Amino acid sequence: MTAQEFGKTLGDNISKVIMGKEREIRIITAALLAGGHVLLEDVPGTGKTMLARAAAKSLDCEFRRIQFTPDLLPSDITGINFFNMKTQEFVFRRGSVFTNVLLADEINRATPRTQSALLECMEEKQTTVDGETYKLEAPFFVIATQNPVETAGTYPLPEAQLDRFIVRLHLGYSPRRSELDMLAAIGEHHPIEDIGAVLTKADIAEASHEAMNVKLGEASADYICEIGEATRRNEKVRLGLSPRGLLAMKRMAQAYAALDGRNYVTPDHIKTVAPYVIPHRLICKEYAVSRKGSTADDVVKQILDDTPVPTEDFR
Repeated sequence: MTAQEFGKTLGDNISKVIMGKEREIRIITAALLAGGHVLLEDVPGTGKTMLARAAAKSLDCEFRRIQFTPDLLPSDITGINFFNMKTQEFVFRRGSVFTNVLLADEINRATPRTQSALLECMEEKQTTVDGETYKLEAPFFVIATQNPVETAGTYPLPEAQLDRFIVRLHLGYSPRRSELDMLAAIGEHHPIEDIGAVLTKADIAEASHEAMNVKLGEASADYICEIGEATRRNEKVRLGLSPRGLLAMKRMAQAYAALDGRNYVTPDHIKTVAPYVIPHRLICKEYAVSRKGSTADDVVKQILDDTPVPTEDFR
């Protein structure tokens, strides 16, 4: 199965549940093929958890969900060694992180200590408990949700944690036509109950391999680096794009190009993924944040508008 076929199959299946969010679904698909993780951030009721569930049900993979709360412990995520009275020895009980698709619901409600349990898992696809390292089975895909409006009882994700997410998405409200379709489709029976797995682990591996072999020409690579340097030079930005952010841009652009059926990256692919890859990695200066129209999203938009686009042949 090609990456383009993979994207269409997954997108069509998720769209049976989540309507009017084709671009967001495509970005999530690209993140999966790029081997990254997704942070869904928006107000309650916009379909964050439902989108994550629909994506998980579409894949023939093991799925687990963790509801993050202040009393959640790191061992609930990674696992724990307990003493077995029958065998008179310590036995490792695997935590929820030992899965293929992990939904970290309301991730910012857990304490920083618990949030940090995911750092090694998300970056190195392994976890260490009591000095013993355990590899996680591929694919390992984290979809986390958080509500940016309600701050009571929440713990903002630190920059190191945010940097582990290859993209951050704001779902927003659906178009009126899509909301009408939703009202008509959802009654006593919810569409999420009807969808099943349409893709296997082998399909994911095959499409990911194709995506990561998409050619990134010298001009496109230079364009990514120029955008990264522009974030560091910008007077409104205190912390610009990191090298990990540049790699995330590359992988997302490759995956998005593969979903388009291309075997090379164009500046349009880079400009399409940049607003999802960069903003959550930037820290704006306080005076810039307080001024209207100077958020990280607006800074990225201005940088993309001001950075010259390469024009040579990318094939």
